[in-house]
Amino acid sequence: MRVHVVGNVCIDTTFRLDRFPEGGETRNAISHEDGLGGKGANQGVAAARTRAPVTLWAAVGRDANGAWIAEALSAEIGCASLTEFDLPSDRSTIAVDATGENIILSGVACALAFDPLSHTPLLGRIEPGDVIVMQGNLSAAVTEACLTAARAKGARTVLNASPLAEGAKPRLDMVDSVIVNEGEARALSGCSSPAEAAARLIDLGARSAIVTLGSRGCLLLDGVGCEPVLIEAPKVSAVDTSGAGDVLCGVFSGCLAKGMTLQAALMVAVAASALAVTRAGTLASCPSVDEISGLIRKSETEHA
Repeated sequence: MRVHVVGNVCIDTTFRLDRFPEGGETRNAISHEDGLGGKGANQGVAAARTRAPVTLWAAVGRDANGAWIAEALSAEIGCASLTEFDLPSDRSTIAVDATGENIILSGVACALAFDPLSHTPLLGRIEPGDVIVMQGNLSAAVTEACLTAARAKGARTVLNASPLAEGAKPRLDMVDSVIVNEGEARALSGCSSPAEAAARLIDLGARSAIVTLGSRGCLLLDGVGCEPVLIEAPKVSAVDTSGAGDVLCGVFSGCLAKGMTLQAALMVAVAASALAVTRAGTLASCPSVDEISGLIRKSETEHA
């Protein structure tokens, strides 16, 4: 089974600071660097490092940054389908403070112009049992259409509803697994408790709901009438939390494509995400193929 990650790709410019600036304040960074990023690319790379076959469907500009992105992706994902537009390639500015917390600003003109169903052969490439992964960077209408088309083809759908636009209420009845953090869970459900929020997301149509809890791990609710399962994260010292959620979503999806159960896939994904926060960078923090293989073997041994 193949993972199709449908989303955005961009250049990340990361600034490291001792603290975030206050309103109107200019603050010099300790360091800064450019790298490959975007939630689609991050999740695609994480999925590929599970050794599942992966295709990334995304858009770039016809500019030097787009050419750089394409070259960087070729070293990470064997199959990347990039649609080109006469627009500036997307990019994000990431500020990371001394505690590892981050603030992200993104320009997503290419992502918002991208319609995979009309611009690419995505629909013809989806096979029954494939895993389709989407995030919140494409337009709401495009995201809904892609999830609906993927479900009709017999694929398993994963929606990481992030970033979540103000007041957005994505349709969940075509989603097999919705992944949200606590803030997104509250916004979508109106419930403050993660368990209650997960139950509400199931009521809204999702077949399973995953609420990430940062250093505490995540909560999994697999259907109506089931009890929520808390999957605890290993205790680590966080250096940089940016990209950790993408590692979790990508590894989870790759493990699903390899035939693992929801809970087993999520346990590996939580462990991979915990490893990622101990390192600097977004994509740079993603565990290697060997590291993720080790986490999968450990999970299989512990739950044999």
